[in-house]
Amino acid sequence: MDERRQFSRILFNTTANLNQGENMWATKIHDLSLNGALIDKPMDFAPEEGTITLGFSLPDSDIELRMEATLVYSTERLLGLKCFHIDVDSISHLRRMLELNLGDASLLNRELANFIDAHDKPTLD
Repeated sequence: MDERRQFSRILFNTTANLNQGENMWATKIHDLSLNGALIDKPMDFAPEEGTITLGFSLPDSDIELRMEATLVYSTERLLGLKCFHIDVDSISHLRRMLELNLGDASLLNRELANFIDAHDKPTLD
């Protein structure tokens, strides 16, 4: 099978919230990467077109991570989110989590460069 993933994933089992406008849904994260997350599909999930914010806290800490994402796929039970914006504090914590779980700083540095490359596109005014 052709592996197309450019970002390593880590298993990460924690509760989270999805937010979109006035709507909020409780969910559970299954895995994370620099580029997105695989989460449970909330029972009453009915998003509008556009940005979804995924927010969660690191276990046993006050550290909160948030990423703005788009829905890239949906099954009966799971949602795949692709991150298109993440604040500096959140990506710093996410990077550290990935580094500890992957055990390969050089791989993570390449993935971070890919992430920055993919998300640092100039805009035309």
